Amino acid sequence: MDINLIKKILAKVRDGRYSMEEAIEHLKDLPYKDVGFAKVDSHRALRRGFPEVIFCQGKTPEQVVTIAREIVRDETDLLATRAGPDIYQAMVKKFPKAQYNETAKTITITRKTRRKTQKGLILVITAGTLDIPVAEEARVTAELMGNKVETLYDAGVAGIHRLLRHRKLLSQANVIVVVAGMEGALPGVVSGLVDCPVIGVPTSVGYGASFGGISPLLTMLNTCSEGVAVVNIDNGFGAGYTASLINKTHTKR
Repeated sequence: MDINLIKKILAKVRDGRYSMEEAIEHLKDLPYKDVGFAKVDSHRALRRGFPEVIFCQGKTPEQVVTIAREIVRDETDLLATRAGPDIYQAMVKKFPKAQYNETAKTITITRKTRRKTQKGLILVITAGTLDIPVAEEARVTAELMGNKVETLYDAGVAGIHRLLRHRKLLSQANVIVVVAGMEGALPGVVSGLVDCPVIGVPTSVGYGASFGGISPLLTMLNTCSEGVAVVNIDNGFGAGYTASLINKTHTKR
């Protein structure tokens, strides 16, 4: 439930279109709806500006559909992450407008009432092609949260000229998400070229000594380039969400 829906309910009570009992019926599940196996946070959009997001990994299709039903009944957008095709098939039967990004493993439902688009630009960069699924999760998240997002994929340090030719685009960004596996050097390089925050996303891409993303994680945490914040391994969602919060509070002049 977001602030606009509450305003609509109160306006209907004021205008006599809703009785007090009808308004209470709509508001009775505040601050959460208990569906037995989950307590769906109805106040998330009020507190954070975006509704609860469904992490699908480990959940059954039926559980995801049940949670989604509680989220979208408040006329809000929906984002589900780590969703396999079986989850999507169950979701699209119940919600025909559900969209599936196979690369990002995300399901989105966009409602009629769209949030105001933020003015600033979020740029998502990957070191390599295999980092794209995590980057796409970040892109989908940031776009659904109302941001303008551009991408620059496969521009890692092994061919740094691929990055440097886009200096103008780098300078236009309010915040940059950099997704990299292997040794994870790219976020530090990007941070040394720009004046905006950089969010590093280590991925589990790499040979054995990368330890499933531990090596790039440590590289990013230990970078000597200032202004780099780091999220967990393969956490594109967390990066996109954080980038949106930064973009909302900072706009370049």
